[in-house]
Amino acid sequence: MPGLLAKKIDMTNIFSDDGNIIPVTVLEAGPCTIYSIRTKDKDGYNALQIGFGEKKEKKVNKPQLEIYKKLNLRIPAVLREFKNFDTTQFKVGDELKADLFRVGDKVKVSGKSKGKGFQGVVRRHGFGGIGMTTHGQSDRVRAPGSIGASSYPSRVFKGQRMAGRMGHENVTVRNLKVVKVIPEKNIIMVKGAVPGAVNSIVEINKIV
Repeated sequence: MPGLLAKKIDMTNIFSDDGNIIPVTVLEAGPCTIYSIRTKDKDGYNALQIGFGEKKEKKVNKPQLEIYKKLNLRIPAVLREFKNFDTTQFKVGDELKADLFRVGDKVKVSGKSKGKGFQGVVRRHGFGGIGMTTHGQSDRVRAPGSIGASSYPSRVFKGQRMAGRMGHENVTVRNLKVVKVIPEKNIIMVKGAVPGAVNSIVEINKIV
């Protein structure tokens, strides 16, 4: 699916033509520069390698730096491949902007969810806790409870819901609707929430 890289700006509300409030996420989609073109003859598939943002030279190793210097393009902060583009219409150095999308388009947005750090079972899995009920268990309010019997299986099964790191995972939200496009500012507004914190980079793919 053709798509773009974008930066999550913020969430807000806009009014529809009939006066209803629509909750939207504001995304800065582009300009995204084409750094490489994959073709079926050479690579076995068609795709565009797209870069977004800018990175300092000291944060890039020398082989990569030489590639960008030969292309005479800025060093991208993020580089991704997008398939299902008609690669014959583009060349290296072309820019893709928010006008790739139209109002009414259905899209899926992928990004890293917010990292919550190490969390207990109540927050991570929604446990209700076992304390404050009977037998004077005043210190077991947010405890996980039993994690397995002793005689059998004498171990903890894999996948047991326990405390641990929460968030900072790849999340995709599908079937979001584009409700407004401001091409001169490369702004796209999609109805609903998208994964990630403010200023994080997300992928927007058009659902055909």
